[in-house]
Amino acid sequence: MKKNPWWARLLRILGIVLMGITAAFTIMSGIGTSCAAFAAERFGASMAPIAPYSWLYIIFVIVTTAIGVMGARATVLLVRGRANAYRHAVIALILGIAIGVIHMVASRAIRGRSMPTDAVVYITVLTLILFIIFRIPAVWKEVNYDRSGRDSADLKPAAITLGLCGLAVLTAPLWGKPSHVFIPGGFNWANAWPVTMNLIGAGMLLCGAGMLAAPALKKVYCSSKQLWSGNRYSSCS
Repeated sequence: MKKNPWWARLLRILGIVLMGITAAFTIMSGIGTSCAAFAAERFGASMAPIAPYSWLYIIFVIVTTAIGVMGARATVLLVRGRANAYRHAVIALILGIAIGVIHMVASRAIRGRSMPTDAVVYITVLTLILFIIFRIPAVWKEVNYDRSGRDSADLKPAAITLGLCGLAVLTAPLWGKPSHVFIPGGFNWANAWPVTMNLIGAGMLLCGAGMLAAPALKKVYCSSKQLWSGNRYSSCS
């Protein structure tokens, strides 16, 4: 079977990684909006104007989180090379941009700013642009995400995606701080659930590292098995 060129394999990995990261940021954005949706008045004068519109932000929480889950599912489908994986990914991206833009417009109208929703929208747009590039016939012929029967090499983009998403969760209190401290010198609400976020982030990072190391560990296991059995041609399964 003809092997795809290196650039196609690189683009395929990049697409899966960006899709996974976009899904992770969308889910975090949806869950993070719950603070504004349910207790905006607790976060100072800059967030207080949201309180009368809590119903709208509850909708943002539900819809944004659901779209993030759709994106995560699309990422899994891309890794597995399932039919219609590309279509599911593009639908999730378009919906993410739509709800993100509505969220941005509403927040700017109500409280004069919309970060960190802006950053999530920009990442989603970047990912969608890449997926549109994939549809160029010459590129699609090599990258085609809808072909089934992918081999175990697809563990690599899945592992990289898990690792990077884990790092994003673990470092969220750092990169999220500028937009989550609502009173000068106040509490960093990007670190509102440190135990949960650390467990999730560390778990994703370890799973990604384990998936990357699995092929090498299997080779070591096979070599040791053959050595102890005295048969260098013994099978290893």
